[in-house]
Amino acid sequence: FPDILVDSGRCHVNGSLGRGLDSNRRRMEQRRAAGLLSLPTGPDSLCFNKDEFIKDDFDVDHFVSECRKHVQLETLRDDLELYYKLLKTAMIELINKDYADFVNLSTNLVGMDRALNQLTVPLGQLREEVMSLKLVVSEGIQAIDNRLVKEDDIRKKKMCVLRLLQVIRSVEKIEKILHSQTSKEPSPLETSGPPLAGQMLERIGTEFNQLHFHAVQSKGMPLLDKVRPRIAGITAMLQQSLEGLLLEGLQTANVEIVRPCLRTYATIDKTRDAEALIGQVLVKPYVEEVINEQYVQSGTNGLREMYGKLLDFIPNHCRLLQVVTGGAVIGDKTEVIPGYDFTVNSVWPEMVRGLEEKVPSLFNPGNPDMFHEKYTITMEFIRKFEWQCASQASVKRLRSHSAYKSFNNKWSLPVYYQIRFKEIAGNLEASMSEGLKEAPAGSEFRLLVTQVLWQNLLKCWADHIYLPPLAHRFWKLTLQLLARYSKWVNELQIAAPRKDLTQDGLKPSPASSHTVLPSPNGSHEDQGNGLTSDVKVVPQLSISQLVYVVSDLDKIQEQLPHLLEIIKLRLEKIGFANFSLISEALADSRTSMVSSLPALSDRIIEELSEACFSYLKNASEVPRLYRRTNKEVPVKASLYVENALKPLHHLQNQYNGVVKENRIQEWLSGAVRISTERYYDTISDVLSSVKKMEESLKRLKQARKSAAVSTVGTNSGISDDNKIRLQLALDVEYLLDQVQRLGLQMSTFTQLAALLELTQAAKAVATV
Repeated sequence: FPDILVDSGRCHVNGSLGRGLDSNRRRMEQRRAAGLLSLPTGPDSLCFNKDEFIKDDFDVDHFVSECRKHVQLETLRDDLELYYKLLKTAMIELINKDYADFVNLSTNLVGMDRALNQLTVPLGQLREEVMSLKLVVSEGIQAIDNRLVKEDDIRKKKMCVLRLLQVIRSVEKIEKILHSQTSKEPSPLETSGPPLAGQMLERIGTEFNQLHFHAVQSKGMPLLDKVRPRIAGITAMLQQSLEGLLLEGLQTANVEIVRPCLRTYATIDKTRDAEALIGQVLVKPYVEEVINEQYVQSGTNGLREMYGKLLDFIPNHCRLLQVVTGGAVIGDKTEVIPGYDFTVNSVWPEMVRGLEEKVPSLFNPGNPDMFHEKYTITMEFIRKFEWQCASQASVKRLRSHSAYKSFNNKWSLPVYYQIRFKEIAGNLEASMSEGLKEAPAGSEFRLLVTQVLWQNLLKCWADHIYLPPLAHRFWKLTLQLLARYSKWVNELQIAAPRKDLTQDGLKPSPASSHTVLPSPNGSHEDQGNGLTSDVKVVPQLSISQLVYVVSDLDKIQEQLPHLLEIIKLRLEKIGFANFSLISEALADSRTSMVSSLPALSDRIIEELSEACFSYLKNASEVPRLYRRTNKEVPVKASLYVENALKPLHHLQNQYNGVVKENRIQEWLSGAVRISTERYYDTISDVLSSVKKMEESLKRLKQARKSAAVSTVGTNSGISDDNKIRLQLALDVEYLLDQVQRLGLQMSTFTQLAALLELTQAAKAVATV
């Protein structure tokens, strides 16, 4: 809108007026930015808001699309034309209102150029004066900076000279003290002089510390190089005197000698030298005397005796050092000298070195039982050694010590685990290769392989096998054993092909007496686990063996919570707390084993139904027993029906305490259901055959029109076909009675009701 005003103004006024309009445009833009700019108000009938035109994000397309939602384009066009006329009128009024101001603005600017030219000369002179003053000030600042640099250099040189003077004074002072103590010696720096007194050593130590500090600060100065031999002599004299005084104080157990000596070591920052001296002079001879291969060869008691002697070293030989350095409860705490840890830095490295060098057989994992005992006893020794440390900080320093880490790394724990792995996994694989042997008497399991599995699971966490650093490996082995057993159970399902037990009219195919199982060695995962088996021939399983497998699977599931509690106790001791993860993993293993139960149950049901139907199929022989035999009318069931359910009675009686009652009921129900379905088909076929034969004979009689005696007549007047029907009805009634004696719910067997209905209909025909 401002652009429109400017363009219109330029069309009607001269150049001065145009400049006035530009100024007016800027004022309007400022008013717009401040929110003071407003458009003329239009009639209320407009279909749009006039403020939309002055928004920064105004877009024509968006504006038109929004208006079209409310009115037609023709209405929008009419409203825009109306508002355009209002804007044009407002623009003209605005120009006319400010016209006088625009003209006066151009008039007031006349002569402004001459006034500006008159100011040019004085402003130039002022600029030159300012520049000259700036130059003078810069030169002054530079001179001051140069002087400050020189003064700083002089100050540094002065400090260097003072440090060198302090070095010379310290050297002369120490030499004077040494000369006063060795006045009879030819040279004050003679290294073979007598040991200095404790207090004098402290004075020398303090002065030597200052000497060392100033010497380091003056490094590279020529004068220091000339004094360096004298400093080396002082150092050698001081170190020899400190060593002699420390050993003398320890031998005489004089705390008044040991304390200033150690304080001097700390003052001159040589605490590590004191700890190394104790390790070489006191600890090393004792360790070489105590550590002997005979202790290790004599068994666990000898090893415990050796470790006991090593543990006695600190209270017997380092008690004084602990009192002085704060490593013991007794003693004057105000006189404690910090910075020492003889237990960690002196005693422990020498003991580790002695064990590694003098008894290398200690770390031999060839005999896993002996290795376990030696490792357990050694870890107990380390725990007791940690108890002798002065504080928790000392224990942390011990565990971070390089000798501590190297000693733990000496134990071949991975090799020990591999030996145990082969022992445990090999035992399980051997029992699996022997087949389904029964467990020995008194076992809580029915199969030997399941008993071996459970024993191996307990072995993984037994006291004489389990080691805390190998907890993750034994946990992995636990899961591998369960997975291997689950896979073995799945292989048993392959031993005899599973049939679909839900199809009607199942016709069993003859199974071979043996089944060849493929080798699982093709699985890289199994090879990595070490739990593999070769190609082998598995005999076809009997019902008894299948029942034992199911029984052991149920027992293993019941025992897994007990195993979980054992594992938790072990893992709690190593600080593991995420037991939900352990429980979930065992639950997955349990699910894997449980997944085999339905297939095994189907196998048992199939075998039972096959055994029952091997008798029931003899119903097809009933017509042969009555055709042209003149047998009496049947009054009792056939012999095959009496024997048909004997396999089920045998299962119920023999395995009632082996597996759960509900599982036995499930097997019996499944076997009865499948057997009766097939028996129904057999009875139906026989009755159909009888009916066809009867109809065929009737047609033959009608064709011959003979009044002779019927070829199928009997003494009782009942035809052979009706005798067959009566016999089948008796058989089915007896079968239902036997099923009821099994204690099964009759309402679940719909095929039995259909079978009874079929035979009763045939019986009704026979008795008409």
